[in-house]
Amino acid sequence: MFHELCVTGYTWLERLAREEIAALAEPWPDGPTVRRLCAIAEETGCWVSAGFVEELDGKLYNAQAVVSPEGPVARHHKLHEFVSEHLECGDHYTVFEALGWKFGVLTCYDNNLPENARMTAMLGADVILMPHVTGCLPSPAPGRGTVDRAVWENRHHDPVRCRMEFDSPKGRGWILKWLPARAWENGVYGVYANVLGNDGGTIKPGGSLVVDPYGEVIAECRTLEDEVVVAPALKVARELASGASYIRARRPEAYGKFVEAESAHAGQEATRCVLKRAAVTSPRSDPA
Repeated sequence: MFHELCVTGYTWLERLAREEIAALAEPWPDGPTVRRLCAIAEETGCWVSAGFVEELDGKLYNAQAVVSPEGPVARHHKLHEFVSEHLECGDHYTVFEALGWKFGVLTCYDNNLPENARMTAMLGADVILMPHVTGCLPSPAPGRGTVDRAVWENRHHDPVRCRMEFDSPKGRGWILKWLPARAWENGVYGVYANVLGNDGGTIKPGGSLVVDPYGEVIAECRTLEDEVVVAPALKVARELASGASYIRARRPEAYGKFVEAESAHAGQEATRCVLKRAAVTSPRSDPA
C-alpha cells in the first residue's frame, strides 16, 4: 500500500485552482493510473493500493484505489477532506473482500475520528488500510512542530538528528498516541502508510507500520530511505483480541446525542473549520 494521493502529491494541491486539480484527475476504474496499478499487480502477483485524484460526475475526490492481479477491486473517497476546497468529501464507507479477509479503507484524517474505524469494523472489516500524509506540521500541542528541510537533506551525514526529529512528538511519537488504538478498540489489523521526506515543501516523517488487533506494532519502516515491510495476519488474533467484545458491549440506546444526524455539508465544513482555526501561524497546520 502506498500513501494518500501518492500519484499526484498531496500538500501542493492546497495551492492549486480547481481547473489545475481537475487536470490531474482521472476516472475510476479505467483511468491511466488504475490501469498502471493493475499492470503492476499482474506483474508482481501482489495486491496494490495507491492514492489519486478522481473525477466523478463533475466532482473531484481524494481517492484511494485497491487493485488485484485480476483488476480493479475497490476505491475509497476520503470522508473528511480539507487539503483543498475543490475536493469533495466522500459519503460512504468502503469494505471489500480479498484473500479470505474483509478490508476497509480510511484515508488520513478519517482515522482521527474513532467513529469511522468503529463503523468500518462493524461493517465487517478485519483489516483497515490507513493511507496518510501527516506529521511534522505546525501545532499548539507540546513537542509538535515542523522539521527543518536541512535536517532531512543532511540525513546521510547526520541520520541520528533526523531520526530523533521523526521519532519525537512531531512524528512517530504522535502517531503512536492514537493510531494503534483504532486497531485495538475494534480488534482489527491496521496498515498505516505515510510519505517520507519532502512533500510540497513540507517534510514528512514516514514511519509506515502494521498494527495487530492487540494494538501492537508488528512491522515498521525505520530507515530514512525507500522501504517495504510485511507482516503476517492471523485469524486467531482477530478472535482473541478484545475489540470484538467492545463492539458487542455497545449500548446504542444510550447514545442519542452521539448519533444525531448532521448534513454532509455541515460535516464537511466542520472538518475544514478545524483546519482554519489551527492555521493561525501557518498556511496549513495539523488539525489533529
